[in-house]
Amino acid sequence: MLLMLAQPPLWLIVVAFVCAIGPLVFFHELGHYLVGRLFGVGAEIFSIGFGREIAGWTDRTGTRWKVGWLPLGGYVRFVGDAAHAGEGDGSEATRDRRSFAGKLVWQRFLVVLAGPMANFLLAILIFTAFFAFIGTPRTNVVGAIEPRSAAAASGIQPGDHILEVAGRPTPTFADVFNVVVVRPDETVTVKVERTGVVHDLRVHLGTDQLEDTTGAKFERGLLGVYPTTQVQEPVSIVRAVPMAADYTWSLTRSIADGISQLIKGRISPKQLGGPIKIAQVAGEGAAQGPLAFVSLLALLSINLGFINLLPIPMLDGGHLFFYAVEAVRRRPVSVQAQEWAFRGGLALILALLLFTTVNDLGSFGVWERLGRLIG
Repeated sequence: MLLMLAQPPLWLIVVAFVCAIGPLVFFHELGHYLVGRLFGVGAEIFSIGFGREIAGWTDRTGTRWKVGWLPLGGYVRFVGDAAHAGEGDGSEATRDRRSFAGKLVWQRFLVVLAGPMANFLLAILIFTAFFAFIGTPRTNVVGAIEPRSAAAASGIQPGDHILEVAGRPTPTFADVFNVVVVRPDETVTVKVERTGVVHDLRVHLGTDQLEDTTGAKFERGLLGVYPTTQVQEPVSIVRAVPMAADYTWSLTRSIADGISQLIKGRISPKQLGGPIKIAQVAGEGAAQGPLAFVSLLALLSINLGFINLLPIPMLDGGHLFFYAVEAVRRRPVSVQAQEWAFRGGLALILALLLFTTVNDLGSFGVWERLGRLIG
């Protein structure tokens, strides 16, 4: 587990962060770019990072491929993209056959959707390689029960197959952990299969408090079961691909579940992390070795794809929402409405970035140290 690692050196954190974010952003933007090119949309800029260009080149089609000095994202600027977003009336851009603004709404929808989907595809490719060449994840068969645990109190027995927890399918023990950990002190239904018979058990999950390497405290749910064995045998590519897709879907549902628990107030917002936390986790993953780092890369890729699908203006999901409205109304949302929405989305993203940065600094003990200095 990452939480058990000693704090990696600063240089490793920085290098790991760049090596993690760079490929994820590149793959995301490549999804936009390739589908855009498929529909004949011209690309002016393909940028990894923001701010001043530190390296770049221009290809034969006129696209400027560049790297910015601030490695916190990236973008593809298509021909006519600015006009469609409300900068000008867009009439000139629409007449250009290479213009993004001039494409049909379903084509624009697919171009935007391709970015997040590329991140999910990257995760599936990584997990496919793991399952085919290294080994498959743990099974959902209970090997042992922790005494005086939630599982022991509810009647779960060794040999039971845990099929579902709180209505969430749990084909692996990783799935069991992901569902349980975000439900401390909550009563859930656990569906188990025992000698061919399925039982629905009511389980009141336990809870404990942990402290990570930065000193941040958080609660997690506990069931009190252990797997039989960790399956290490690789499978064929034919089996690995659907297994990887299912595993990616399961992790995506876990992310959505975590957000749901956060909205319901069952998870503290203080557990939200920003760029600093991501950098630390990337450094800890790199300290474990290349396999752990690549596995972390797949998880971060799923997170990036999921977050970008949220219907927040400025994110891909916000654009998709406007295109869906345009398709229903048969005319675009007004420029004024888009401008106000994008301003609100930008303010929300900046506020969230500020909040998570404050959380990150707090988890490193910065505010506590400042308080001691002032006091």
